[in-house]
Amino acid sequence: MTTPSQPPGDMRAVIKRLLAYAGRHKQGYLTSIVFFVAASALEPALPALLGYVLNEGFVKAPSFPLWTVPVVLILIFFGRGLFGFLAQYTMTWSTSRTIVDLRMDLVRALLRADAHLYHEVTPGVAVTKIINDPQNATTQLGGAVTAVLRDGTYTLSMLGYLFYVNWQLSLLLIVSLPALAWAVRQVHRRALRVSGALYGSQLRLVSAIDDIARAWRVVRTFDAGDFELGRFGVEARGHQKLTVKTAAASSLMSPISQLIASLGIAAILTSALVQAHANATRVGDFVAFITGALMLVSRIKSLTDLSQPVIGGLIASRACFMLMDSPPEPDRGRIELDACRGHIRLRGISVRYGGSDRDALTGLDLELQPGTTIALVGASGAGKSTVVNLLLGFVHPSEGLATLDGLPLQDIRKASLRRQFAVVSQDIVLFDGSIADNVVYAKPHDAQRVEDCLRAAQLWDFVCTLPERERTLIGANGSRLSGGQRQRLAIARALYKQAPICIFDEATSSLDTESERAVQSAIENWHGSKTLILIAHRLSTVRNADRIYVLADGRVIEEGAPAELLRRAGPYAGMVQAQSAAA
Repeated sequence: MTTPSQPPGDMRAVIKRLLAYAGRHKQGYLTSIVFFVAASALEPALPALLGYVLNEGFVKAPSFPLWTVPVVLILIFFGRGLFGFLAQYTMTWSTSRTIVDLRMDLVRALLRADAHLYHEVTPGVAVTKIINDPQNATTQLGGAVTAVLRDGTYTLSMLGYLFYVNWQLSLLLIVSLPALAWAVRQVHRRALRVSGALYGSQLRLVSAIDDIARAWRVVRTFDAGDFELGRFGVEARGHQKLTVKTAAASSLMSPISQLIASLGIAAILTSALVQAHANATRVGDFVAFITGALMLVSRIKSLTDLSQPVIGGLIASRACFMLMDSPPEPDRGRIELDACRGHIRLRGISVRYGGSDRDALTGLDLELQPGTTIALVGASGAGKSTVVNLLLGFVHPSEGLATLDGLPLQDIRKASLRRQFAVVSQDIVLFDGSIADNVVYAKPHDAQRVEDCLRAAQLWDFVCTLPERERTLIGANGSRLSGGQRQRLAIARALYKQAPICIFDEATSSLDTESERAVQSAIENWHGSKTLILIAHRLSTVRNADRIYVLADGRVIEEGAPAELLRRAGPYAGMVQAQSAAA
């Protein structure tokens, strides 16, 4: 997946949105700032103590008890350590809460996003954007803010002390700051461009690994290990080059800042020596000033090193907000449908997918009476799955009218519409939890109802052989179950939903005979009590349907009862004969 590029100027909007998230936990951030200021206020005490000891302590009769020096020194370090710990703790608490807020909003955006997003964002990239990006953004920016508070307040505090000790020498130190700011700005621009490219390269690496992990069977079947390794190597080497460029851009900051700071220090030393020869300053004051200046330079250097984490954090934040701003699934429906009878009618329906030059459905007409069973059959690409997507509101007709119990589908809220359907497809999706968790999925738990559904799906006997029975974990996407067991579990989940309309979308295409019989048993049990839509290549699955629609090129070319279609000796009869001959 390629990440859309955005101009660096939009970073102001990114910062504004980040501040809005931080504002939710402003008490924690403000408390952290107070502790950072308290810790920084103690910093000038160290050079001040050193200067005072040199001026007053190295005489025959010092004006203070000698034992007070180590006590004061220990108290200074203790205070710095205590306030520093409290500042860091409250900052981490606040940033961790901000991470949770970002992740929750990202998941909300993913759940409500239009279907097009799922064609562009692979599961691996989605994980990176929701788990890694908020962590990286808040960690890097939080670390930068921490450094600014720690070193920035220290810098202000130390500058105040230095002006108090010797304002003439302090002015020489200030002169170098504009040059330092200009250098930082130039390097920052370069690093921002390279970091954006580095982030896009990282997402492509994630996509490559996602492909290998998700399609490992295909990779090994095609003996494509070397091919995938080479494809990954191209991305990895590109990522490595961008990493070096990013590091080079950020590494320039340190030597440039040190060079500029050294010019200021050199001027200060020269002026201080001139003042010392003129007896305008004492040795203790000179040592205190130089000590404070050197400590200040080290902190300024650490501030200039913040460019890369700030850029990295802003890039990750921008990626988060790009996902948040993904267009939501359109829903113009206003009708809340609590329950339906299951009367479906499609009149003159035409559907065309974006980017296609032909209709997936053209002038389609079909009708389902409540409690009846229809079957949609035909070759791949005939439009069968498009009918399902239309009924579930995933695609919209360009022409025609689709109704449920006389209500236009587009007038029904999509969440309400989809509650009327239970779908069992060949592409089974299970969740990493227990058998019972997958049966109940998002519904109130009823142990007896779980057992009844597992029995109806002919899975209960297998469940009873497991040590933890229905509480047994099934692994990611049911990896610990066979294909037939996964399909039966999906049937049990559909049963538990108790929807008035059930769709079997190629539910038996890859099953063994025993598992196919389990699916057919569920269909027979529902026959007459629910509206059933069967989509199948195996025509044995649809032989008990009340009405069969034969589709080709998005049109109905034949319809009728199974026995009637066989007597006609038309397309359906030819399909039955072909499958019988193949068998």
